[in-house]
Amino acid sequence: MTFKQKIYHQYQQLVQDRIDVFKDMIVALTEDSKNDAKGSAGDKHETALSMMHIEQEKLNTKLREVLTQKAVLDKIDATIVAETIVLGSLVKANGIYLYLSLALPKINVEGINVIALSPQSPLGNKLMGNQVDFTFEINTTKYSIEEIL
Repeated sequence: MTFKQKIYHQYQQLVQDRIDVFKDMIVALTEDSKNDAKGSAGDKHETALSMMHIEQEKLNTKLREVLTQKAVLDKIDATIVAETIVLGSLVKANGIYLYLSLALPKINVEGINVIALSPQSPLGNKLMGNQVDFTFEINTTKYSIEEIL
């Protein structure tokens, strides 16, 4: 497995873990509301059920967002190395490894820090479609593309 494929799989696992957490939380909340419905009555009961319902809606919204992220990652073919930077490219610029995919947390693979960024971000937008040796500036910081993996 290549370095880039390891990065891809680690991000896939990170997103899948988030999906699993949100699903577990939704199931737990559903179980709580069923249990609460059996033993409560009155205004307190209605307020508690209403609060649980609101929380469940929030979790469902977050789950939909993470599922959308997973769909974007699923479109990436980690085996392709393009001449120009595209979605799924691993770029080394200024000694920093940048993975063009989604805005996700920084990870460490084989002792190397990797930053995932969205193609819509200012840096991602500047990188997209360019090649090795392309230089540009963002907020007074000069970047030079050293390698595309």
